[in-house]
Amino acid sequence: MKSLAYLNKYLYKYRSLLFWGTIFTIISNAFSIAPAPIVRHSFDMIEEAIDIYFLYENYDSQAKFYTIFGINVLLYGLLILLMAVIRGVFLFMVRQTLIVMSRHIEYDLKNEIYAHYQTLPLSFYRKNNTGDLMARISEDVSHVRMYLGPAIMYGLNLITLAVMLVAFMFMIDVQLAFYALLPLPFLSISIYFVSNVINQQSMELQKSLSGLSTHAQEAFSGIRIIKAFAREADSVNDFDRASEKYKQKSIKLALVESLFYPLMIGLIGLSTVLIIYIGGIQVMQGRISNGIIAEFIIYVNMLTWPVTSIGWVTSLVQHAAASQERINEFLETKTDIVSEKNLQTEILGNVEFSQVDFTYRDTQIQALKNISFSIGAGESLGVLGTTGSGKSTIANLLTRMYDATEGKILLDGTPIRDFQISNLRSQMGYVPQDVFLFSDTIRNNVTFGTENLSEEQMIQATKDADLYNNIVDFPEKFDTRIGERGISLSGGQKQRLSIARAIIRNPKILILDDSLSAVDTKTENEILNNLKKIMQNRTTVIISHRVSSVKLANKIIVLDDGVIIEQGSHEELLEKSGMYKELYEKQLQTEEEVG
Repeated sequence: MKSLAYLNKYLYKYRSLLFWGTIFTIISNAFSIAPAPIVRHSFDMIEEAIDIYFLYENYDSQAKFYTIFGINVLLYGLLILLMAVIRGVFLFMVRQTLIVMSRHIEYDLKNEIYAHYQTLPLSFYRKNNTGDLMARISEDVSHVRMYLGPAIMYGLNLITLAVMLVAFMFMIDVQLAFYALLPLPFLSISIYFVSNVINQQSMELQKSLSGLSTHAQEAFSGIRIIKAFAREADSVNDFDRASEKYKQKSIKLALVESLFYPLMIGLIGLSTVLIIYIGGIQVMQGRISNGIIAEFIIYVNMLTWPVTSIGWVTSLVQHAAASQERINEFLETKTDIVSEKNLQTEILGNVEFSQVDFTYRDTQIQALKNISFSIGAGESLGVLGTTGSGKSTIANLLTRMYDATEGKILLDGTPIRDFQISNLRSQMGYVPQDVFLFSDTIRNNVTFGTENLSEEQMIQATKDADLYNNIVDFPEKFDTRIGERGISLSGGQKQRLSIARAIIRNPKILILDDSLSAVDTKTENEILNNLKKIMQNRTTVIISHRVSSVKLANKIIVLDDGVIIEQGSHEELLEKSGMYKELYEKQLQTEEEVG
């Protein structure tokens, strides 16, 4: 229950709904109890009326007495019916307060989790898979809502009804009330022991569900690869194994939960037997009337569902506690990418890396080792290297997806950690190596993250990225929907759309992270020629494994295993006859052979 204490702030926020829900629960229970004394009186009245009726046998007054008796029974019946109608009205009000409260909290909690996800650093997403993230914001929140709605509603119903019924029962007859309630402590003890087992099983079930969701999400995202390698059957078998594991855990949990209900029904039945036996003895002794036995049986039957629901409510609470504990695990995860001075200033574009080291915490791989370089405002830097040399890490550090392990990164002479993060990133245009496009229109993907742009600006950005001619060939042009992750576009079109999305922001710093790897040499040259205009008066970082992409930069650094082994202009590096020249000649030869 400690994990569920996190939700108290929401219960306080919607305290008025909780308060009125409690009041309506008390009123509805009062009207549900009210018919029992009426039944007692009517039962006793019927018993006495039968004796009187036969006493007036063969008298004219017997027929009049029968009429009066019938009217009284009808009035009692109508009164009980009226009580039921009033109770139904207040039960409706209970649901319109407590269940509505749970829906409001579900909405707020999902928004809080999603907003918190947005604040977490890239390292968090490297450690946690998408399926688990989705399970916590959907399945886990649904379990928590069941606690906030039905569990609280039936819990309040149980508490208020039990208190009122027990008080009535002891007021009527202490001995009969004692025997009627005797089985209930055994029920409480059994729930105490079984609840721990339910909690443990619930945690294991949620973990299994997260694994199942992850498997499905990865299979759908990688459906092209699965089909290309003809592994559909293997994928189905893997999902079947994961689903079987989840099924077995669900059955195991259902087995434990199913022990509650026969136990509770049996104990309630025992209460009824005790009432009839002890009550019958008292009737024969003349201490109570038959109507009291009928009233007590009604009270015990009224307790049947609330007491029976203890098991179900306990299960809901345990499920919710397990789910909220998983939610809290992520909510308590705080980002380590924070602004130290929260500066919100317009940057010029001077960049300096001073003896920067960086090690990925999850893999302990040192990606950069004592890296130092500088770029003046409006200048361009080419970063060349093979796969795994640390090129993309420079882009991640410059956009503050990560912070350097050692050393300093300065923007306009100010430590990068001093800038307000969203303000800093809003002045950068970033084209990642792994292009991601949203399942939306081309227009909305190009203008993503911008506001109040004209049609001319959007068209110009797509022309600079050499994408405009492709777009106008589509039937719906800029309003063409491109499917999930841009599946309807080619690899080159995706990259060019990503470039257009970056340059339309008119950024102070433009970062191209191997953004031309999926285009041919001809298209690359056209884009690079357009980029020459875009790069004017704008700091640009071009990261690539191709010499043809970085050669137009003012300065080029060559990385190998996280270390700068060469730096200079294109001409200077060719004169050094080092790794840069070797790569240049190999790639030039390959292009000539292809041509």
